[in-house]
Amino acid sequence: METIKNYLKKTGMSADENQITDFLEANENEIKSFLADLWKDQVVKPAEEALPIEAAGEQPAAAASQPAAAVSEPAAAVSEQITAVSEQAAAVSEQAAAAEAPKISTEAPKDMAKFGAATPLHEEQRKQEVLQHQIKNRQITFPNGKINQPYEVDFDAEKLQMPEIAEILFENLEAIGLQYFPEEHKIKGVPTKSGDHKVEMKFKRKDWEVGKPLLSREVMFIINPDPRELWSKNIPTPEDVEYYKPDSDKAFLKVEPKTVKDGFLGLGKKEIPRKSMVAASQRGRSHAIEGKPRDDDFALHFDSQTEWYVMVVADGAGSANYSRKGSQVACQTAKEVCANQLAKEGFSDVLDCAIGEYAKDKSEKNRADLYRSLHSEILAKAAWAAKIGIEKEAAANRRAPKEYATTLLISICKKFDFGWFVGAFWVGDGGIGIYRKEPQRLKILGEPDGGEFAGQTRFLTMPEVFSDRVRTRFEVVEDFTAVVLMSDGVTDPKFETDANLNKIEKWNALWDDLNGHNEDNAKVSFLDSSEQSAAQLLRWLDFWSKGNHDDRTIAILF
Repeated sequence: METIKNYLKKTGMSADENQITDFLEANENEIKSFLADLWKDQVVKPAEEALPIEAAGEQPAAAASQPAAAVSEPAAAVSEQITAVSEQAAAVSEQAAAAEAPKISTEAPKDMAKFGAATPLHEEQRKQEVLQHQIKNRQITFPNGKINQPYEVDFDAEKLQMPEIAEILFENLEAIGLQYFPEEHKIKGVPTKSGDHKVEMKFKRKDWEVGKPLLSREVMFIINPDPRELWSKNIPTPEDVEYYKPDSDKAFLKVEPKTVKDGFLGLGKKEIPRKSMVAASQRGRSHAIEGKPRDDDFALHFDSQTEWYVMVVADGAGSANYSRKGSQVACQTAKEVCANQLAKEGFSDVLDCAIGEYAKDKSEKNRADLYRSLHSEILAKAAWAAKIGIEKEAAANRRAPKEYATTLLISICKKFDFGWFVGAFWVGDGGIGIYRKEPQRLKILGEPDGGEFAGQTRFLTMPEVFSDRVRTRFEVVEDFTAVVLMSDGVTDPKFETDANLNKIEKWNALWDDLNGHNEDNAKVSFLDSSEQSAAQLLRWLDFWSKGNHDDRTIAILF
């Protein structure tokens, strides 16, 4: 390399090592062929012709007896030929050095006809190869796109710093939904195909003519798929699986208006509208793509005699093999216990009286009396019965209760003359809230359970849940827009953190979302006469939230 650089310097030319390397790589075959021909014609052949003279010492004795003068003439000839060979070898050395220099010369060496560069055809070929090599070594990359999302990137051909190139074309770019706009120096469009796509770039030289080849290279366009496509697979749960349940469920419980006496002496009648309930449960995408069962469950109840509402939601643990049965047992058992206790003769009147006293005077004594009846006789009793029910199911199948692990949310509600009473019992994650849109009011009836590590929670089958904290909560409110029970499949994407459950703006956003302010235009009609609300709520539960693919269950009193 140093020899070539020194030679170029002597001849008034200069080049750095990269230019020399590019030249030698582009013309390697021609240089080798040229040197081989020169050596064969100018060195090997004269050496072969000299062999008979050099072999004179092996002549017959008769020839050896010739006079010394006769012998001296061939020796002189040998000397002259050796000198000629040495001069020719030196010439070859100089020509080889010149041939390795990174120079595209318009003046061909004497023997360049053998190399082929003296003809216009070979000059054109060499120029084409040099440009092709430069194009190949240019770094040309494009940012990734996303399917069905607008894509736009700047691409200015002049930034390639190749003045010999007049125009650049892209082949097959339209096949993926993109187009190159050279006047705008942009590639843009809406990608229609995900994956890794090889696109051919074509380069036209400024002196390009019809019939001449174009320079080219491949570039890669990576179009990322919509994550929804990855989660769109929906394999039905096999019906022969143990504890089979449908992949989704819904219910609408319409409560008819209450007829009361009205007018003079109570001779007239009027109807007082009453709130209704709706609930839906949808198997999560993480289960759907594998054909696994839904683990969530819910239950609704209204007693027309006592006018008590009962709502229950349970989220079976994903890590428990039979949690789908655990959540079902928990919901049905808790609902039945609450309904039976609230309808028990004498007890309902006692409870109503305690609630009335607390509404008048929220003293510590009245609160403690009400809590005692509510907790021990209804809510905790229902939760404990649910726990026992799960343990019996596990024992009947010789399994550990933890294989049926589930969370449990219970709410009981009743309308009084002074307002609404709402009581709740909360084990695990998810949420229970009393929401009023106008005027803005919010009451959260508990707090989510957190385990030792992030993402962990407590389950009904754990013995400590009945002694580690106050789980029974209650409130008396004038009115509300909705009482809502949700599994974490809803609270995680809609509230994001446990702390956000206490923020009214998050509940406003949830209610707006339920009323159709979302990208899916999924709207739930919250009219007590709308039996379509259950199907609408189930459709709403299919909302997309990146990274949130758990089962989703929600129950609403409205």
